[in-house]
Amino acid sequence: MNPYSSLADDVYTSMSLNTEMPLPGSRESVLSFFERIQKTFPTMRNFYTRDTGDLVLEEDKDSGQQRWVTLEARRISSAHFNPGSVGEAMRLHELVLDVAPYMLSLSPLDCEALDYVMGFDFLYAGNHDQLVAEALELPTSFAPLLDVAGSRVLNYEPAITIGLDESCRLQARLMIETRTTAYQVRRGSFPEDPISVYFSVRQYGSIDKDVGFVATIRQLRERCEELLDEFVVGQVLRPLAQAISAG
Repeated sequence: MNPYSSLADDVYTSMSLNTEMPLPGSRESVLSFFERIQKTFPTMRNFYTRDTGDLVLEEDKDSGQQRWVTLEARRISSAHFNPGSVGEAMRLHELVLDVAPYMLSLSPLDCEALDYVMGFDFLYAGNHDQLVAEALELPTSFAPLLDVAGSRVLNYEPAITIGLDESCRLQARLMIETRTTAYQVRRGSFPEDPISVYFSVRQYGSIDKDVGFVATIRQLRERCEELLDEFVVGQVLRPLAQAISAG
């Protein structure tokens, strides 16, 4: 079971590995890489190229959950939307990081940054920014602005990044994304769109070759869940869910 699935309408986890040098783009290397992923996850059968040149292998989108892997010029990403468990999602992330060094000539020295991200979507038909401001409470220095006659919140997307070690190479970031526009507020008509909360832990710089990519992503996941459980769930996710339910 996914312990986070009850906190939001949709929950997802992703991994991104950013490289200093361009990744190999030969047809043979790319196809061999994606074929190896598909061998373990045969339902990932949709392969295509975006207008940007990014290559994508993904599952069908109509099952309520979906895996995908993306190969860009200097980034490899994997994601699992609504996984049955976080461990299930980690199977994909770890596989990508396990086979990429051999199939894409990737070295731990070439790592610019490695990210582990947990995302949460809350569907809400209303002023997203107003809801976030009320649910999470504005800082005392901002709050008086809401007392201005006729004022309505048009943009409030709080974000914070913190360093987790003395070198600041290990960082955690909390970001909230809203989707309400001034036009919708002016008309008083709001479609049901998601308010997204992203919480990520990032390791900057080269990876210790004795540790490797897979062990590092496991460490990032552990740190991410530790901070989620201790701070983000109680201070951000539950207040948002409660405010939407009350509204």
